[in-house]
Amino acid sequence: MGLTALDLGLRGAASGLFLMMMLVLAQLRPTNRNIILGMAMAAGGAVYAIATAPFIPKSSLAWTMPILSAQPVVFWLWARMTFDDDFILKRWHGALWLAVVGIGFAVTLGWTNWPALASGGAKALPMVALVLAISAAVQTVKTWRADLIARRRRLRIAILVINIVFIALVAGASLSSLPVASPGGPDSFASALGLFVVAMLAACGFFGVKAAAPVMQAKPAPATGEAQVVNRDEDGRGSIAPALLRRLDHLMTVERIYRQEGLSIGGLAASLDLPEYRLRQVINEGLGYRNFNAFLNHYRIDDAKAALSDPTQREVPVLTIAMDAGFQSIGPFNRAFKADTGMTPTEFRRDSLTRSQAAASESDGNLKIGQSH
Repeated sequence: MGLTALDLGLRGAASGLFLMMMLVLAQLRPTNRNIILGMAMAAGGAVYAIATAPFIPKSSLAWTMPILSAQPVVFWLWARMTFDDDFILKRWHGALWLAVVGIGFAVTLGWTNWPALASGGAKALPMVALVLAISAAVQTVKTWRADLIARRRRLRIAILVINIVFIALVAGASLSSLPVASPGGPDSFASALGLFVVAMLAACGFFGVKAAAPVMQAKPAPATGEAQVVNRDEDGRGSIAPALLRRLDHLMTVERIYRQEGLSIGGLAASLDLPEYRLRQVINEGLGYRNFNAFLNHYRIDDAKAALSDPTQREVPVLTIAMDAGFQSIGPFNRAFKADTGMTPTEFRRDSLTRSQAAASESDGNLKIGQSH
């Protein structure tokens, strides 16, 4: 009985944390898809903790569990939208969620009439959840270095730990083939403890990101007389030293360091003789970029535009122009270029050269008219 009481206490605490996160998100911008997914994720965690608790009629699982079985899809989409600035929610994402919900209902309602189908679906759901958790973990790590937002980088740690814990639990349950009512099942103390740990990690990442933001300490100016990187106003907000922004602009526009193959934020920080975390702050707070790759691509695409618009380079292959601008392959260049201009590089070149020829013809015509007078 004591273990059951502890089980209920952990589930109640987890539900409370999830509900607090949902209420805070509801006060922000509920039309934002990222916030809607976060609210759905928090609500799902609270409902799961309650629906699978001891003494709750198991008949309720027939209607709640099929929907909650699609929570890994919601979590994966939320992680993608939160940590990948280029991610776009598409229709097939909604179709994936509906498909998982459909499998959940087939498993729950099909045990009597189609036991083989239900058994196959019951094995498929953990595998889908495992694949999505691994994908979310990989995405969290893959875009970590390019992330310029300090709070979001700290949130990644909590999300990565949650994914690792979830992957371990799902993989362990699959390998041990434990039945639902045994330790580690939905109505067990181990499940309640796992839910509580996940809720705590999520709450620390959600509520603690602002509190965890370090205040930059003012340091004496270097011997060269260079201004401080960050100055603090009366409200404690940071302002980037104009001299540093000029140094960064000179490095990018005059020296064209963005053309270096494999340029990383660490390499750029070394060129400026700055700690990496300070350069992240300069690019994010001083120039408004959330992602280091987007910052580099701004200069690289402008470089490519100039080359594609140059009549003397009309015979230069697009791949050569992309590589000269700093891109390592044609695929990322085409995607970034079209996202910026709405056209492919070939279409942009054709349009630019056509307008250039038309302007040249008009100029020649005006010159001849002037000479005839």
